[in-house]
Amino acid sequence: MSKYHVAVDVGGTFTDVFIFDEKTGKIHVTKTSSTPSNPEKGMMDGIAKAKLTGDQIAMFSHGTTVGTNALIERKLPKAALVTTKGFRDVTEIRRGTKLDLWDAYNDVAEPYIKRRDRFEITERVDFAGNIMTEVNEAEVRELARVLKRRQVESIAICFMNAYVNGDNEKRVKDILQEEMPEVYICTSSETLPEIFEHERMSTTIVNAVLGPTISKYIKVLEEEMKGIGYKGDILVLHSGGGVMTSETVPRYAARLASSGIAAGAIASKHIANMCGFKNAIGLDMGGTSTDISLMYDNDLRVTKDWYIEYGYPIGFPSIEILTIGAGGGSLSWIDEGSSLRNGPQSAGAVPGPACYQRGGTEPTNSDANVVLGRLGTKLLDGQMTLDKEAAVKAIEKTVASKLGYNVYEAADAIIKVANANMCDALRLISVRRGYDPRDFALVAFGGAGALHGAELAKEMEIPNVIVPAHPGVAAAMGCLLVDVRHDVTKTYLANVAEIEKDDVEKEFIEMEKEAISLLEEEGIAPENMNLIRYVDMRYVGQWRTLSVTVDRPLQSLENAVERFHQEHEREFAFRDEETGIEIYGLRVEAIGTVEKPEFNKEEPSGTLEEALKETREVYFEEADGFIETAVYDRVKIPVLSEFSGPAIIDQLDSTVVVPPYCTVKVDEYRNIIMSFTKNKEKSQNQTDETVPTLAN
Repeated sequence: MSKYHVAVDVGGTFTDVFIFDEKTGKIHVTKTSSTPSNPEKGMMDGIAKAKLTGDQIAMFSHGTTVGTNALIERKLPKAALVTTKGFRDVTEIRRGTKLDLWDAYNDVAEPYIKRRDRFEITERVDFAGNIMTEVNEAEVRELARVLKRRQVESIAICFMNAYVNGDNEKRVKDILQEEMPEVYICTSSETLPEIFEHERMSTTIVNAVLGPTISKYIKVLEEEMKGIGYKGDILVLHSGGGVMTSETVPRYAARLASSGIAAGAIASKHIANMCGFKNAIGLDMGGTSTDISLMYDNDLRVTKDWYIEYGYPIGFPSIEILTIGAGGGSLSWIDEGSSLRNGPQSAGAVPGPACYQRGGTEPTNSDANVVLGRLGTKLLDGQMTLDKEAAVKAIEKTVASKLGYNVYEAADAIIKVANANMCDALRLISVRRGYDPRDFALVAFGGAGALHGAELAKEMEIPNVIVPAHPGVAAAMGCLLVDVRHDVTKTYLANVAEIEKDDVEKEFIEMEKEAISLLEEEGIAPENMNLIRYVDMRYVGQWRTLSVTVDRPLQSLENAVERFHQEHEREFAFRDEETGIEIYGLRVEAIGTVEKPEFNKEEPSGTLEEALKETREVYFEEADGFIETAVYDRVKIPVLSEFSGPAIIDQLDSTVVVPPYCTVKVDEYRNIIMSFTKNKEKSQNQTDETVPTLAN
C-alpha cells in the first residue's frame, strides 16, 4: 500500500511538508505552524493535514532544528568533560579570538560545560601515539563516583594526542560505561580523530551535550510515527548534506547542529541542475532568517570551519551556509543614531508580524511587503488573512514618524535595508571566495525568497533568478534528494616530496574499511555504496588548507598537486609552484545511494489569461511609485509560458514578485526563470544537455 515519499522541514515559523506520490509522480505540499517546544507535533500535524496514514508512507525524511535550538537556548543536559591533566581549560581558552576583536563588551559565549564539571585524570600519549602513562583504573572509578553524585547525563572524553592513539580514551569510556550504563559517553578519537586539541575537544563536547537531547527527540518521533502505522526508517538530514538513520544519529549528534539549513542547499543544487545551471547561489529566506549557499561547477561548497556559537567549532564536514537574521518576520527599528535597521531580531511565529493579527505590534519585512502591495492580504490559499491596516499602523508608529517619511516611503526603506543586508551576505559567499556573481543563477526559495529574489539579483548583477515550483517547501523537498552519507577523516602530516603514493593508498584503504562498515550499519547494499577520496593540502608554512579530490585507487600525487595549485589560484588569486606542498589530512566520503523521486515534465495546458486572478496597485521603485500590476495564480500558468513584468504570482506557499525590468519563462517542471537581459541567448552558466524547452 505504501506509495508516498514524505519529507518535512521544521523551520522557526512554519513546518513544511513535501509529499511525492511514487505511482503518479504528483506532488502535494502543506504547511503548519511550528511548535518549538514540541517539534515533532508540527510534523505530525502536517502529516495529519495531508490525510496520510503511516502504512501509506514508503519513506520518511526530515531536517530538524532541535540540535541548533538546544545549543542556542542552552537547553542542554548535565554534562561533564574528562581530559588529560592540565588541559581542562582548553575549551575556555579557545583560540583567544573574538567575533568582533575590537568590541570590548562583546564577550564570547560561555563554554557548554562549566569549569566545575571539567575533570582531569593522569594519562599521556605522545605525538607519535606511544602511551607514556597508562590510565589508572582506580582513579577513573573514583571519578565515576563523583559524576554519579552530580547526576551527570552525558560525558565527553578528550585526551591529548588521542587522534593518533585512542586506546586510553577507550579504556576510560569502558570503565565509565560499566559504572554508569545509562549515561551517554563519547570520545574524541571516535568522534573526530584529527589534530588540534581545541577543535577536537569542542566537537566532542557538542556531540556529548546534544547526544541525550537528540536521542530523546528521535525516540519520541519514532513512537509518534509508529503510532500512525509507519514501519520504515526515520531518515534525518545532517550538516554534510546526507541522511542518517535513527540508529546512527545519537552517535554523531553534533552533525545535526545544522540539519535543517542543509536541506535548502541540497534543494537549490537540484533545482539549478533541473534548469540547466551548473553554478548557482541558493537563497533560502524564511520567516526568521536567510540561509545562503553556493554551488560551483555542480559542487556545493563544503567547510569544516563552522559553529553555532562563535568560539566553539564543530569539525565535521558541512555544506557551507551563511545565515543572517533577515526573514519575513525580521523587525525594523531605529538605532541610537536615528538610522533604520532590519533584524536580526524577529517576531517569530508568535506574536509574528503585525499583519498576522496575533499580537505583534512592531513592523517587519512582511508588513512592508503588504503595505507596498507586493504581498496580498490572503495567504495559504485563503486560509490566512493579513491585516493591512495593522501593518500600516506599525510602520507609521515605529519608522515613518521617526524618519519623516510617509508610510509607503518607510515601507520601501524597510525592504531596501533588508535587501542590503542580504546583498552583503551574497558578496561574502561569492566575491570574497573568488567567485563572480555574474557567472551564477540565483535560486530564490523559502516562504519569502521569491519576494526579494529579483531585486537582489539586479543589485548583484546576477543574470537569472530561478523560483522552484514549490518555493515555500523547497527545503523539505531537499530532504528527499539526498543519500546516506558519512565522512571518515584522519590527520596525516607529510611533505608531498617525501612520501610515496603507496603510503597514502594504504591509509585510504584502512579508512574505507571503516566507511564501508558505517554504510553497512545503515543497511546499504554493496552495489549502492560509493566512496570518494579527498586530500587536504597546503603550501609548507601555511595554516589553512584546501581539499582536493584524488583517484581511487590513487594513481599519482602529481595530479593532486596540480589540482591544489588550480584551487589555490581560484580561491586566493595566486599559485606558488616553487614552494613545497604538504598533506595535512585525508578524508573518505562514504555515500549510500537511496531511491529518489523523479519529477514529471508537464505539457502546456490552458492560457496565461486564464491564470489572471486580478490586478492591484503594487509599488515599484522603477515605476516611481504604484503601478497597476497583474496578479497570476501560479498553478494555472501554463508551462512554456513567457511574459514580462511587472507581475505578482501567487501560490499556496509563496509569492513571486516580478519587477518591470524582468522577463519570465516557465519551464516544463514549472520552475520560473526570471531574466534581466534583453537578449534570449542562453547564459554561459547553462549546460546544453539540461536546458529546459522554453517558448519563443
